[in-house]
Amino acid sequence: MPGDAPAAPAAGATADRAPDTVRLTVGQAVVRFLAAQYTERDGVRRRLFTGCFGIFGHGNVAGLGQALLQAEIDTPGLLPYHQGRNEQAMVHLAAGYARQQDRLQTFAVTASIGPGSTNMLTGAALATINRLPVLLLAGDVFATRVASPVLQELEQPYAGDLSVNDAFRPLSRFFDRVWRPEQLPSALLGAMRVLTDPAETGAVTLALPQDVQAQAWDWPAELFADRVWRIGRPPPEPAVVARAAEIIRSARRPFVVAGGGVIYGGADGALRRFVEATGIPVGETQAGKGSLPYDHPCNAGAVGATGNPAANALAREADVVLGIGTRYSDFTTASRTAFAAPGVRFVTVNVARLDAVKHAGLPVQADAREALDALTEALAGHRTDDAYRERVAALSRAWDETVVAAHRSGHGARTGTLAQAEVLGAVEAAMGPRDVVVCAAGSLPSDLHALWRTRDRKGYHVEYGYSCMGYEIPGGIGVRMAAPDRDVFVTMGDGSYLMMATELVTAVQEGIKIIVVLLQNHGYASIGALSESVGAQRFGTRYRYRDPATGRLDGALLPVDLAANAESLGVHVVRARTLAELTEALAAAKAADHAVLVHVDTDPFEPSPSGDGWWDVPVAEVSTLDSTARAYREYRDGKRAQRPYL
Repeated sequence: MPGDAPAAPAAGATADRAPDTVRLTVGQAVVRFLAAQYTERDGVRRRLFTGCFGIFGHGNVAGLGQALLQAEIDTPGLLPYHQGRNEQAMVHLAAGYARQQDRLQTFAVTASIGPGSTNMLTGAALATINRLPVLLLAGDVFATRVASPVLQELEQPYAGDLSVNDAFRPLSRFFDRVWRPEQLPSALLGAMRVLTDPAETGAVTLALPQDVQAQAWDWPAELFADRVWRIGRPPPEPAVVARAAEIIRSARRPFVVAGGGVIYGGADGALRRFVEATGIPVGETQAGKGSLPYDHPCNAGAVGATGNPAANALAREADVVLGIGTRYSDFTTASRTAFAAPGVRFVTVNVARLDAVKHAGLPVQADAREALDALTEALAGHRTDDAYRERVAALSRAWDETVVAAHRSGHGARTGTLAQAEVLGAVEAAMGPRDVVVCAAGSLPSDLHALWRTRDRKGYHVEYGYSCMGYEIPGGIGVRMAAPDRDVFVTMGDGSYLMMATELVTAVQEGIKIIVVLLQNHGYASIGALSESVGAQRFGTRYRYRDPATGRLDGALLPVDLAANAESLGVHVVRARTLAELTEALAAAKAADHAVLVHVDTDPFEPSPSGDGWWDVPVAEVSTLDSTARAYREYRDGKRAQRPYL
């Protein structure tokens, strides 16, 4: 609940207006309100909004733009403004920041009417899917409609009150349009309620008509008093804990799936105590990677479609699965083939009931840390047998040996082009224990999930809820802004780079150091491999000239120089061709005090070692292509292993 801090002084009061009101425009009121919002968890108080990113147009320049300028001049530091280059990227940056801050702090993002706001739609979807708090302040049409249709206004014959911002409704956890100034307080308070609720959070959109933003109103001064939104730790019901402990005690091969909720809830210490007391092995989701150090005896590593053979073997054999803070995406469950034991049962700890009830298991709706501590107490004296723990250790040891061998494969020395696993090995070796690796889409997230050896709970940042190409650079900037004492290594392919390289300019402008490792493989390597697996022969996934003879995109490589492109954006660039050059370049980047991009060519056809997880991607049932027919037969075999988990 909001705190009851004393009201702020009634600045702006005049003789003809009550002393407990403040006359401000809607835009100015929004800025002052956001600056007074705080979160508190475990006794630590933080500003909810570190600042505001914005690109201005006619839909927000006179309202929020003017308000941010006035705040910067009159009250420096009230709500610092940052300039972005692409509206989608600004939302990604805020999401990256919020994730690194365990969802306790974020940025507001403002854009103009029309394409400025709709550019934020992808970012809104990413934030909501990943359960990350981001506030979107979207410019909107005239509330008075005095000049309709205005520039960039969508006209629909069946609805006069519709605008393009209605597209945010299904992507937002809370949406409101402020048609009149007096609606603003309830809209702002509703937005804060959702942003600070771990079970409900995601993108929050306030659509602000451009004329209303500039309109003045007499606001109650208490609207701008400090408000502290407490992030609680709901405990589990004792009866539910007792039942969960009973189920776990009955298991011969229990297995934990650690999701993002372990990280966000600061429950990594509780997880460590739990597994050390019980000996239960842990498989990590993409969002949960880092829940335990990679070399912890109970950490079997990545589980699911992109998991490793150790964790996936334990998942297949598990008779009880304890999910903690996971939403059980199709990658975590290997499209519902990962947990294959007959009669497997689930116990799921989550603050969100939507996730706690999945797979028809026992829902433990509670804070992850509180639930784990309660389960540790309830299971006192219970421990898996020696043989099971020895099997976990042997499987993990074998996989780690495979990882080291992939890092040192010598593929680059033999062929002249480095394998992706060699590059990742060099990056991992260059990083400090607390540094952060960032990624989002392509073949890299799969390799990182399986191969990366995480040492710190906040050292792994792969956006794999929406798997959004282009997230990497802005997300990495957000991580660095949230953790300026950590180096941030952004790993990305050329496909993602071409989607959204523009925020490199933001890094240069703000003096934000990130290290971008750009793997140039001349196409979409991940989708190329997927295309091949479904019999589509890597169609449309390579960057090639169109061949005049065949009319197809299978000619020579395009003469694209992404290193030169990055240099043109003001970033220091180093080209590396060999493993030795890459190692030297990464060391220099680590020592630098500015943004650096390391460009390295990689072989898209040299696969990295992986697990045996399956992913349900439908294959054409009939085809004249032999490759597709073969793929369909394999697909049918995979479908036979799929389970409903009812």
